[in-house]
Amino acid sequence: MTLFDLECGTWGLELPALWAMGTPPQGAPSAWVQLLPFVLVLAIFYFVILLPMRRRQQKVQTFLAALKVGDRVVTSGGMFGAITRLGDQSVQLQVADKVRIEVSRSAIVGYQGQAPVAPEQTAS
Repeated sequence: MTLFDLECGTWGLELPALWAMGTPPQGAPSAWVQLLPFVLVLAIFYFVILLPMRRRQQKVQTFLAALKVGDRVVTSGGMFGAITRLGDQSVQLQVADKVRIEVSRSAIVGYQGQAPVAPEQTAS
């Protein structure tokens, strides 16, 4: 074994032997058949996780776009109030007489007395 063999990592294998190691055996399935389990896992991941998440996000965006002055809402922090002003990124809520707070539009989770628009998922 020469110094070149040790540096290149061939360890005594000849070049034709290395090429022969890369070819699949005669009865081996094709590369497409071997990729099939990977494609199935990706499809399951898409339909079980990504698609419901996308639907939930679309539902929340539709809800937030439909907010109007006078709606009685609940925030993610549990504050109840009536919308007095709408901004692009924020909402002003009247939580008591002469008490108004400004919250992020994304902090609104639903209308008072109704279930949240997109209930939080619990780990099971």
